[in-house]
Amino acid sequence: MNGTALDGLREQLRGQLVTPSDPDYDSARAVYNGMIDKHPAGVVRVAQVADVIASVNFARDNSLPLAIRGGGHSAPGFGTWDDALVIDFVNRTGVRVDPEAGTARAEAGTTWADFNHATHAFGLATTGGIVGSTGIAGLTLGGGIGYLARKHGLSCDNLISADVVTADGKFLVASETQNEDLFWALRGGGGNFGVVTSLEYKLHPVDMVHAAIIIYSMEHADTVAKFYRDYMDTAPEDFGAFVGFHQGPPVPFLPEEWHGKPVCVVIGMWTGDPSEGAARWQPFLDVAPVAGSMVGPMPYPALNSAFDPLLPKGMQAYWKADFLSELNDGAIAAHLEYGSKVPSVQTSVHVYPIDGAVQRVGQTDTAFVNRGVKFSPVIACMWNDPADNEANIDWVRSYAAALRPHSSPGGYIGFMDGDDQGRISENYGVNYERLQAVKSKYDPGNLFHVNQNIKPA
Repeated sequence: MNGTALDGLREQLRGQLVTPSDPDYDSARAVYNGMIDKHPAGVVRVAQVADVIASVNFARDNSLPLAIRGGGHSAPGFGTWDDALVIDFVNRTGVRVDPEAGTARAEAGTTWADFNHATHAFGLATTGGIVGSTGIAGLTLGGGIGYLARKHGLSCDNLISADVVTADGKFLVASETQNEDLFWALRGGGGNFGVVTSLEYKLHPVDMVHAAIIIYSMEHADTVAKFYRDYMDTAPEDFGAFVGFHQGPPVPFLPEEWHGKPVCVVIGMWTGDPSEGAARWQPFLDVAPVAGSMVGPMPYPALNSAFDPLLPKGMQAYWKADFLSELNDGAIAAHLEYGSKVPSVQTSVHVYPIDGAVQRVGQTDTAFVNRGVKFSPVIACMWNDPADNEANIDWVRSYAAALRPHSSPGGYIGFMDGDDQGRISENYGVNYERLQAVKSKYDPGNLFHVNQNIKPA
């Protein structure tokens, strides 16, 4: 579709419509994953909800694919698409905090760094991601695992309501009392049901936390991983931490001899009584020789964005995810084999705990069905040189295959890649048919299919 054909849409917008003839087209079509090289028909940088409604109607009436971009972190690059109309929320990052009610409403282009900055001013937070530049919308709609999950549940468990533009161009509010079926589906079902324009969250008192980044050489990884597993079995829910595998990052508290070397890490925070913080982390400092560590009080947003400097926009990326009912010895052995071969300093292999408050929500209470597992391992491989694409993709696939025999069905939807479409029904299990029914009601023509797609029944 050429620019002239899009003029009819341009006249309906307050925001900016970027087309291939515009000088900023290449920057407008780019997402975080530099491997993605899509050429959309146009990118609408929306200014208000009316722009979203106009864009949805235009895409539907002109049979254009429609892609939705919040933070743009989707590894498969679902925030852009060939010959599509892209709805981009890059200019919609407002957050309004109601400290008395303990809630916040944020626009769909908000990142977790934006959100945490706004709520931290009031000593409040909700469960967010691990990287500050991640968008709140995509992470929440896929479930939302983060440091606070054990204590306060997933991001989607803290969602109070969402404003949604559906495939017929209608504006709806989804909540426990309005369009309840849509609200159920949004909490884990991804962007299949409409364009979410804002999200309202429940907040919790979280201000200073006792955080830790502890790094060990790989020779101690087996000891550390098994200790972590046993420790988390009885750890209070105030303790939110993951075990992972990296290359040693170039940070001041890690001696240079470890930079770029395969390492095992334990990273997280204690949100309970501040006086207990040091004691809660001491066992991890004692279990094995430490290559480097940073342990102490810090503002929650500082930990939540600690990885951001390593992850600029434009790197190559390929991801996989699974769920583990237990971090058994076989799974640990697979991590040791492949975690010792992490190919870049930007790559993150993390095993997130999702017990505690996450498991107190019923399997069918939200679309996020994986309530009986304890851990979510994710392989987020990122690197700079496209010449390494084939080797790194092979490493991720081999790693995931080694974990599969020890895994429960499904995998964390936010870390699925573009070749994981065949796992969608497995991912949603007993909730899949209900999700299909909701999809059939709100998007029977599958307008919203540039995602991990749930097809109408």
